Amino acid sequence: PPFSIWGVHASVAGRPVVWGKLVMRVLPDQQIQGTIRFRGTPIPIEGSWNESAQQIMFHSPYAAYSGHLSIYDDVQIQLRHLVLTGRLQMLPPSLQAGEYGTWVATTDISLPEYSGYVPPQPPSTSLPPVGVFVTSNILYGNSRI
Repeated sequence: PPFSIWGVHASVAGRPVVWGKLVMRVLPDQQIQGTIRFRGTPIPIEGSWNESAQQIMFHSPYAAYSGHLSIYDDVQIQLRHLVLTGRLQMLPPSLQAGEYGTWVATTDISLPEYSGYVPPQPPSTSLPPVGVFVTSNILYGNSRI
C-alpha cells in the first residue's frame, strides 16, 4: 500500500535489535520514506521498492535492510497477510556494526475491502512464518514494546 504500518521484529545473533512498528510511505517513483521504532523512538528510513520483483531495500542510520514480500490469504478470517522477510546488516555508529541478522514485518488487508495494491495471489496452502504472529501482536498493541 502507498502508506502502511507494519509490526516489525529484527534480530542479530539471536538478540532482538528492533521490536516495534515500521511506518512506510511508497512514493510514485517507488522510493520509500518512513520510520522504524527502536525502544520507542522513531528513526528515519529511506529506500526503494521493486514492484515486479516484490523486493524492498531500505536503511536507517544504524542498519541496512533487504527483503522480499510474501502474501498469505486467510479466507476463514477474510485477511490477506503481507509479510516482508529478509536480512539486515548493522551499520556504524551501531555497536554491532558489520554484523548480520534477520527481520520480519507484517501487516494485513481485509479481503472484502481489497483494493488491488498487491497482485492477486492463489490461496495459500502453507502457514506464514511464526514471525507473523509476533509482529501481529506488535502491530495491534497486544504486547509490550
